[in-house]
Amino acid sequence: MPKPSDTPVFILCGGLGTRLKEETEFRPKPMVPVGNHPILWHIMRSYAQHGFRKFVLCLGFKAEVVKSYFLNYASMNSDFTVELATNNTTVHSIDHAEDWTVTLADTGEATMTGGRVARAAQRYLGNAQHFAVTYGDGLTDADLASELNFHVEHNRIGTVLGVNPPSRFGELKTDNALVTEFDEKPEFEDAWINGGYFFFKRDFLKYLSTDESCILERSPLVNLARDKQLSIYKHPGFWHCMDTQRDRDNLQKLWHSGDAPWAPKHGA
Repeated sequence: MPKPSDTPVFILCGGLGTRLKEETEFRPKPMVPVGNHPILWHIMRSYAQHGFRKFVLCLGFKAEVVKSYFLNYASMNSDFTVELATNNTTVHSIDHAEDWTVTLADTGEATMTGGRVARAAQRYLGNAQHFAVTYGDGLTDADLASELNFHVEHNRIGTVLGVNPPSRFGELKTDNALVTEFDEKPEFEDAWINGGYFFFKRDFLKYLSTDESCILERSPLVNLARDKQLSIYKHPGFWHCMDTQRDRDNLQKLWHSGDAPWAPKHGA
């Protein structure tokens, strides 16, 4: 059974985030803050609490913003001294608990999701037999180590986290002109959608292309499902994406409440 610590996590960080233009004009969407940290940090921390330590960030739009964040991570979270004559820097203490290995991979500014994964995996998958993939804009409280175990036990090439979120719109049940039931945020009772948070065998690379037009959600996943090689790990708990300013505001409120569902619990 592969360990989470040996399973690299590829995170898609290169999209334009056009539906969140208020926040993404000057930075990629994964760098939009929720609280005092980019949503990307929250995603990585969710993996880390389940034992994942190796991250490969698939960069594109404004890659330099993500690179700068991680290049300066230690100094921005520590006391340090700079010798201005030589530019030598001494970090006096590491005031964070992250023991992650983070690889920043340029995958092309115009490359689609499948091409990004293929290009980064070609360089940085190494000898790993399984790897994780997720988007840089979704948060969940799913047990990702359990999903990895589920993926391995079911012995298919891919596994997707299936989520069951409330509708964005209220549902009205009617009898002619009479509203018989008003539900502000109804659940999709047995409708599961792609929540990201994938696991794949390395055989999945055969379904991908390094061509910039390769879209993960099109031919690669469609063909994987057609070949009966895609499992679903159903998660009825918390999941929330950040597509719009309203989504970001909701995540901010949850974080500032002190009880964000995706945050590691004390002692975890």
